[in-house]
Amino acid sequence: MASTDKPTDHPEHGKEIPPPKPEVPAAAPPAHRDYFVLDVALRVLLFAAALTAVIVMVTSEQTKLIPGLGRRKAKFNHTPAFIYFVVALSVAGLYSLITILASASVILKQIFSSKFLVHFAYTDVLILGLVASATGSAGGVAYVGLKGNKHVGWNKVCSTYDTFCQHVAGSLAVSLFASVVLVFLSWLSIFSLHSRTTTPAPR
Repeated sequence: MASTDKPTDHPEHGKEIPPPKPEVPAAAPPAHRDYFVLDVALRVLLFAAALTAVIVMVTSEQTKLIPGLGRRKAKFNHTPAFIYFVVALSVAGLYSLITILASASVILKQIFSSKFLVHFAYTDVLILGLVASATGSAGGVAYVGLKGNKHVGWNKVCSTYDTFCQHVAGSLAVSLFASVVLVFLSWLSIFSLHSRTTTPAPR
């Protein structure tokens, strides 16, 4: 006996069913961790540069026999600008050491990474201003020692204290490198904050 049941019409009967769309993998989150790894590397460079600049400046000592004046010693603490330079670079070295530990802790535990980035963005610029001003003031005194100033009768001393001036020049060059590193650190902190604010929230 034939069945009287009618076949149920499918709503899409007679139409070609499109193949299922392949699942698109979710986009990987931005590698904020990599920013802090680079941050730690730059801060290690800053610490090395600040420490080197301080050591070279502190060891810049030379004694010469000046005709009519006897034995005279040239040392960094005879010039206020050089004292300020040593203090500023010491502060920068201590700051870099503290922030190295802070960045390393963020790599291990990224809960407070945004707060650290905000603090870094402010304090890096502050330390940059300190190092740049110290480098500029010490560089001005060093230039007078190298070239003199005939308008006011200041004689150049680097022709006599050559080793002292070489130490000062080397310390200033390393300090200038530290300033450049601080510029990159400031840019990195700002770029990291910008990338976090522009990253779309996951659905």
